[in-house]
Order: sequence, then structure tokens, then C-alpha cells
Amino acid sequence: MAIDYLAVAQQGVVNRLSNTTPLRSRSIIFAWLVCSLGAFYYCYEYFLRISPSVMMPELMKTYHLSGAEVGSLSAFYYHAYVPMQIIVGLLMDRYSPRKLLTLASFLCAIGTLLFASGENITLAEGGRFLVGLGSAFAFVGALKLATIWLPPNRFALVSGIIMCLGMIGAMVGDILSGAMIAAIGWKATLYASAAIGVLLAMVLWSVVRDSNPHYVQPDFDPTTDHHTAFVGLWRAVRNPQLWLNGFVGFVLYISLSAFAELWGIPYLVQAHHLSSTDAANANSMIFLGWAVGGPFWGWFSDYIGRRRMPIIVGSIGALVLICVMLYSSIVSRSFIYGLLFAFGLLSSVQILVFSICREVNSIKITGTAIALTNMIVMIGGNIFQPVIGKILDMGWDGTMVDGARVYSANDYQFALTVLPISLILAIVVSFFIRETHCRHISPELSGYRPRSFQKT
Repeated sequence: MAIDYLAVAQQGVVNRLSNTTPLRSRSIIFAWLVCSLGAFYYCYEYFLRISPSVMMPELMKTYHLSGAEVGSLSAFYYHAYVPMQIIVGLLMDRYSPRKLLTLASFLCAIGTLLFASGENITLAEGGRFLVGLGSAFAFVGALKLATIWLPPNRFALVSGIIMCLGMIGAMVGDILSGAMIAAIGWKATLYASAAIGVLLAMVLWSVVRDSNPHYVQPDFDPTTDHHTAFVGLWRAVRNPQLWLNGFVGFVLYISLSAFAELWGIPYLVQAHHLSSTDAANANSMIFLGWAVGGPFWGWFSDYIGRRRMPIIVGSIGALVLICVMLYSSIVSRSFIYGLLFAFGLLSSVQILVFSICREVNSIKITGTAIALTNMIVMIGGNIFQPVIGKILDMGWDGTMVDGARVYSANDYQFALTVLPISLILAIVVSFFIRETHCRHISPELSGYRPRSFQKT
């Protein structure tokens, strides 16, 4: 079954821990090195994911794009990333993660080169698609390496580290890319990013190994039969709680995919009169909030034994803060920094939808269910990046600066009303998600009919 290792690692299904061979200090260091390389690749792909937001005026000028067309160009990343999620899980189970991650890093580098290579918009779209294709392997690949090289009791820690590194990659993309674009131009910045991808691919191939000779894996046999994998997918699809939970994750993730990853920086420049550098720094606070908030919400939810209540509280708080940002007159730069950090911290409660996904689905289909949930979540960027651009174009008054369209503060305010609407939907739909009390609920295979709460 696709990415069954996620279910094994997260549920702690370990039948023969007594056969585990103690690791020597050198082996432990190497194991963490391998997992760190997987996490660093996720960091790198997130850096590439958000790069269009930093260079939006340059893209508009070079390719003669409207706001909707910039959003569409950026969303080509998601056109590849979203449908690949379930497929990647199956590939990781059947083939070498070393080979797959090396190939994926090369794809990201090639896509970045195409994106920056000329003034042909079709070539740029193709490059963005290749970046999304390579990036689709990052998160699942990093988790796969963690299951190979680290004991199951380390999996939660590594998952948190991976997510934090992804957010750090986004912060670096906002801050470092802005400075590099000002110094050497956007194309040279992308060429340097592509070179890093090639170097990373070489390191992944040289260091990563697909088996750990010092650790005996627990007895589990990942299913490679395609028919069985699709049966598991069908069982997940038939669970209405998966769709409700996935929808909440989808609307909460819009704070990152549509705002922080693309439209946040130009909005801060135009509506709050920040310089491009200050806007990039302020926007990075959202990613910092997610980096801190993800592990915090996971711990807090486990501590109080609730999933639904933290999601509702976090969504309400994020709704209040984004309304303050969009509809009030803020003049203090430090206040904007703090507000965006808090917004990221609260909206990062979205991470709990993956815990709920594990708990409302049978343990036999958890991997497939997580892949499907992640695909639903990631659709947000695919839809709302171009949608917001289209709304901006509808209100555009024809103003252009250096060949790039300039939208008014009112245009941004109206277009970004998508954010508070999405948070209201998250709050409402959260009330229909079954509270798991941080315990596994085993659905019947003939349909979703929850039994009484029971520990696994």
C-alpha cells in the first residue's frame, strides 16, 4: 500500500524491538546525517516554491504578465505537486529513495534553469512544472529516510524538524532572495539556486543509502500490488470525515499557499508602504510562526487530549488577526512583524489535520489517507494563487511602473478577502469533524461507522 511506512512509524507498530541492534556513536551520527539531507532537500524545494513572490515585478515586466497570469505561472508548481502525492508514496515504497531524491533534485535544478532562461512564458511554465514535480518527492522522501535510519520513537521529532526546515527555507527565500535580486538580478539568483540543486543532488547520491545495516527494521511488508493500493485508496475516499478534515486543512493552508507564498509581499509594499526588503522580512514572519506553531500545536493538542478545539481556537485567532491586517490602518512596522508572526502561529494549527487523518482512518490505510489529505490541502495554492490575481486584474486601473502592473491598496484588500472567508469556513466545518480525543477510531471497511473510542 502506498506510503504504509507512515502508518507504521506514526502508530509505532513494532513487533520485534528486541532485535534492534544498538547503534554505535558513528552510526548514529551517520543516520542523522542521512535524515538531515532529506530534510535539507525539503528546505531547498520550499525555497524554490515561494521564489515567484519575491520577484513578482520582474516577472511581470519580463514576461508581460497580468496579476492572474503571474498567479497562473506560480501555480504550475502545484499542477505537478498535487497529483503526484499519492504516486510518490507508492514509488518510495517500491524503489530506491536515494535514486528518487537525487533525480528529484536534478529536476528542480533543471526546472529552475528553464524558469530563468528566457522570455518565453511557455518555457517558464514548463520550468515551474518541473520544480513542482521534483518537489513532490521532498516531504515523503525525508519521512522515508527517517523510517529507514531512525527508530520509530524518533519519527515525531524528525517530522517536526522537517516541517521547521521547510518554513526556514521559505524565510530564507523571502529574505535572502530579496537581497540577491537587488544585488545581482532575478535571473542570476535563479541560476545560483539551480547550481545549489545540482550540488545537492550530487551530495544525496554520494551520502544517502537505502538500507541501515545497524538497525533491524520491524516486521512489516509494504504492499506493492497496485490493486490492493487502489482498494486502500477507495476505502479512504469513502470516509466522509477524511473529506471534512481535508477541507479544513485546505482552507487553513491558504494563509501560506496564496498569501505568504505569492501575494503577501506585493500587498505589504502597496498597502502598508514597506520597501521590498522590509516587506520580504515581514512576510517571512508568517513562515516563522508556522515553524514555531506546528510543533507547539502538536504538543498542546496531545497534552489536553483534544484535536477539534485547538483548530477552532487557532482559526478564530487567525481570522481576527488577518482582519486587523486587511481592514485597519497599521503604521508601525514592528507591529506588522508581530501581527504576521502571530497569524502564522495561529494558522499553523492546520498541522493537526494530519493527526486527525491518522485517527479517523483504519490503520491499514493510514498511509494512503495521509497522502490523499495532503493532496486536498495542497490544492489551495493551485486554485487561489491565480484566483486572487484574477480578482486584482478586475479592479486594475491601468497603472504600470517599469512594465509591471501596480494594484491599489483597495484592490488588494478586496482580493485578499479570500483569507477571512476561508478562515470562517474552517471554523464552521471544524464543528462537523469528529473529536478523536487523540485516540484512534477504526472505521468499518464497508463505510465510515465509528466505533467507540479505543487506544491502539
